[in-house]
Amino acid sequence: MSELQAIKRRYGIMGNDSGLNRALEIALQVALTNMSVLVTGESGVGKEVFSKIIHDNSPRKHNKYIAVNCGAIPEGTIESELFGHLKGAFTSADRDRKGYFAEADKGTIFLDEVGELPLAMQAKLLRVLESGEFLPVGSSKTQKVDVRIVAATNVNLLQAIERGRFREDLYYRLSQVSIFVPSLRSRKDDIYLLFRLFASKIADEYKMPKISLTPDAQEYLTNYTWKGNIRQLKNITEQMSIIEADKTITLQTLKQYIPPMPSLPVVVDSFNAEQGFSSQKELVMAIFQNKQEIAILKNELNGIKEYIQHILQAENSSPIIISQSNKEPVIYQKPQGINEQEEKENIEELEYSEAKDEKPLKLEEMEKKMILSALQRSRGKRSMAAKELGISERTLYRKINEYNISF
Repeated sequence: MSELQAIKRRYGIMGNDSGLNRALEIALQVALTNMSVLVTGESGVGKEVFSKIIHDNSPRKHNKYIAVNCGAIPEGTIESELFGHLKGAFTSADRDRKGYFAEADKGTIFLDEVGELPLAMQAKLLRVLESGEFLPVGSSKTQKVDVRIVAATNVNLLQAIERGRFREDLYYRLSQVSIFVPSLRSRKDDIYLLFRLFASKIADEYKMPKISLTPDAQEYLTNYTWKGNIRQLKNITEQMSIIEADKTITLQTLKQYIPPMPSLPVVVDSFNAEQGFSSQKELVMAIFQNKQEIAILKNELNGIKEYIQHILQAENSSPIIISQSNKEPVIYQKPQGINEQEEKENIEELEYSEAKDEKPLKLEEMEKKMILSALQRSRGKRSMAAKELGISERTLYRKINEYNISF
């Protein structure tokens, strides 16, 4: 058995995708060093597994491994959580407390959702990376630690740098080595293998028959977009295993557990599939930009349609359909004895008249609507809604308060 296959078996990794294998190879190679590692990829692809692989195969494997979700810690307490505090440093500090960095001395600390760190904390983290020193809250005496940092994010940090939300110097210190974990939809050959693995595990755990898929359900499963990646596939497989009495899952049954795929692909120029959106507002802006691009394409198609209909009209005097929307079609009939320039001006006037009647949706309204939809789909579970939106729970809570959303 090769080293790569042994690692997959040890950590329960299923699949032979070339991108996945490359990520594992890099993790094993960099494990022997002390270099900082940045693991990127969409939410749910299993980034933390790579940090464990790096720690377990490093000279630090006999020391502590501590995982910290930076997005789940309130901004007011994150410095104390990471670097500790002295007794009396603030109202509730009734004793000295070691932070995560001090606890992980000589070991490895995994900083998940590192893109959610406030700028002030980014400066303190940079100092640890550069000198190994930090100040506990309420102390004037620096402490020194020897910690290997592995960070992970689904945020596009390069875009965050451009927007002033992430320090460029910290990015380059964290990403001495970068590992990209591919999304599940790019590993189509692995999807059914993972489904069978999860189905077998849940059947063994609860001593029940294993579920299987009809051919059309298997095809749908394989071609589904899997926005939540492996986490979403695992959850759905477990739900069907427990709930469905008929262990042969049909396409109709499968569709009850996963939302329908979009009828049209959406191209988002500002989104990097290897990273993610850094905030809900960026997501809304990207969707708004797509809407504009689709409108441009629609106008170009309408222009071709107008040209063809104009030629046909010359032969049979049929009316010209200027545009087709969710309203009634706007029809222009060329009057007798009118020249081409006057005809063009009339068409442009009709197009303007239709366009000015449409009221654009405000950005805040779009944002609020998307949050409400996500909360409805997750039945009020905010952690699930945050994952679906691609943002942290902290950002979602802030948006709910900002828009006074009750659910």
